[in-house]
Amino acid sequence: MNITRFSQAPPYVAPRHFDMQCLRLQGHEAGPSQTLWMGVSVIAPGGHTGLDPSPLEKHYVVLEGEVTLVSERDGITTEAVLGRHDSACFAPGEKRQLINRSTSPASILLAMPYPPATPST
Repeated sequence: MNITRFSQAPPYVAPRHFDMQCLRLQGHEAGPSQTLWMGVSVIAPGGHTGLDPSPLEKHYVVLEGEVTLVSERDGITTEAVLGRHDSACFAPGEKRQLINRSTSPASILLAMPYPPATPST
C-alpha cells in the first residue's frame, strides 16, 4: 500500500496549464503504481489549460467548484460545465481544455494511464 497525504503530495508542472497548482497523488514521484497515475489540480479563477490533444485517455472528477470542459474531436467543439462530483472522460487524441470561469477556486481529480512502454532496441 502506498499512502500519499494531500498535505505532502508533490507538486508537478504540466505544460500549458495556467494559474493552476498541480499535485501528484499516486504514481510518478508520489509513489509506485503500475498502470495509472492520479493528480489533483487546483484551478484559480480564470485558470485554464490549452486546448490540446493527448495520446492517452484521461478521466476527470470535479472535487470542488465549477470547471468548464471544452472538447474538440473531428472538427466538432463541445463545452460542458461540471460541478462537484461530476466527471468526464476524454478519448485518446481528443483535444481537451479545462477552464475555471467562476470567481472561486476549483479542484479537479485527474486519473490517466502511463504511456505504453517502448521496446528497447
